[in-house]
Amino acid sequence: MLYPAPQKRSARWPGRLMTIAGFLAASAMVNPAMAQSQTQTQTTSDFDQCLAELGETAVRAGVSRETATAVVAGVEQIERVIELDRKQPEFTTTFADYLNRRVNESRIQQGRELLKTHRDLLNRVTRETGVPGPYLLAFWGLETNFGSYFGKMSVPGSLATLACDERRSEFFTRQWVAALQIIDEGAIPAEQMEGSWAGAMGHVQFMPTVFLEHAVDADGDGRRDLWNSLPDALMSAGHFLDSMGWNGDYRWGREVLLPGNFDYRLSDGRELPLARWREMGITDAFGRPLAQDDIEASLLVPAGHRGPAFLVYQNFDVIMGWNRSEFYAIAVGHLADRIAGAGGLQVPPPEDLPALSRQQILDLQQALASRGYDPGPIDGILGSGTRSAIREFQKANDLVADGYPGTPVLDAVGIDT
Repeated sequence: MLYPAPQKRSARWPGRLMTIAGFLAASAMVNPAMAQSQTQTQTTSDFDQCLAELGETAVRAGVSRETATAVVAGVEQIERVIELDRKQPEFTTTFADYLNRRVNESRIQQGRELLKTHRDLLNRVTRETGVPGPYLLAFWGLETNFGSYFGKMSVPGSLATLACDERRSEFFTRQWVAALQIIDEGAIPAEQMEGSWAGAMGHVQFMPTVFLEHAVDADGDGRRDLWNSLPDALMSAGHFLDSMGWNGDYRWGREVLLPGNFDYRLSDGRELPLARWREMGITDAFGRPLAQDDIEASLLVPAGHRGPAFLVYQNFDVIMGWNRSEFYAIAVGHLADRIAGAGGLQVPPPEDLPALSRQQILDLQQALASRGYDPGPIDGILGSGTRSAIREFQKANDLVADGYPGTPVLDAVGIDT
């Protein structure tokens, strides 16, 4: 899920700050004993002040004071959450490592078994949302390994900790308020609301704002329960994908084979009709001609020209709306195909490509910029701007212009591998 740019804490804290004791004292009409106890042990730390204001923010957003008071009283700052939020991986993950870890035989076989076990439920979700069962299982498998691990962090505690940190305060304040609204509606008690360190929850790891907008009560028990009700969780996932424009008439994309003289500059994200890609000599993964179809498709080569190539359709963009990672979206699509009975990739991703460090990517971005190729922000992230700059550099230096920072590119700009 995308996060907004960091916000200044003061932008979210208008006016006077209130201590926890002050907030609970103001709530004494709800629980006088709790308020009195907290007043006797007043705290003045920044977190306590922020937490009290978060409680008032939730009340102003319509959360009952009783719920806000109880949740605030039970929240503690979680230092580990800040550590995880600040932590940046030293090395990038290669496509081979990412895909092989997530789309493995164990997960494929379990997905196929669950496809049979939950066929009636999955067919119902497909009828109502248009999303086929294998895709729902793929999301479920990647998010929580089919419900085997939801995360053990207190969601109110994690969100309060992040909301009181200035990096992304505005975003996580919205999530905090949404989490309290979920508790207030009776979906789950606060003490049972556990999830990831960033606040994602339940079988399909919805953030609280996504829960409020898209979660449904599919089992008819009067609650939207994404922790204990698989019908609620899978139907909610289907509704979320449908809301983002899932097209039930098409798949996510497909592996394709490229002709030997292919111009890899065309893998720059442009959309062309499938029939146009066919005219260029692209075939399916088994060498058969593509359909004469006008559906728009984009070409991806996530591991460069030595790895697999994919033509992806509108539903790929929908998957990206769930998680803004091309690797993730390819993994969802490929896992769904495998669960549905398809075989492995015809061109496996090469496993000998180096995992680049963030410093190497920074050095590469700086080297490209110094040579007149704009990589976008110099941030150590291999994004679309950096890939575009690499592609232009490759073209100018008679290299395969696939936008991949392989050894030839790094050698050409003087970066050790």
